[in-house]
Amino acid sequence: MTGVETRSVARDSLFLLADIRVEQNAEAYRVRVSNLSDGGMMGEGQLRVQRGHRVSVELRNIGAVGGTVAWVQDNRFGVAFDEEIDSQKARRPLQGGEDPASPGTAPSWAHRAPRPPEPTTLRKI
Repeated sequence: MTGVETRSVARDSLFLLADIRVEQNAEAYRVRVSNLSDGGMMGEGQLRVQRGHRVSVELRNIGAVGGTVAWVQDNRFGVAFDEEIDSQKARRPLQGGEDPASPGTAPSWAHRAPRPPEPTTLRKI
């Protein structure tokens, strides 16, 4: 590694789950998306894909995105999307009305630091 960024497209490092289908296979696999850009993604999961496989990835707030597996290394793989997406949409909370059974989406506190403790509850050691 030279330490020089050679990518032509900005990408987001994140961890979200997506469902992926490989080449007309009816079975969907749950994978973890580690990097996401407008042109592609890096996924991790226990599925067997090979370079050149056609896939369909279901991303939250975006929907199904077609693409081709660009590389594979162990349980990680890269997908080049057929068409660019707005990768920032996948970072946003689920849009209202996604699931008619649920009344709404509660705010996520997963990426926020906890509140500091009250000074009166602390004790010196």
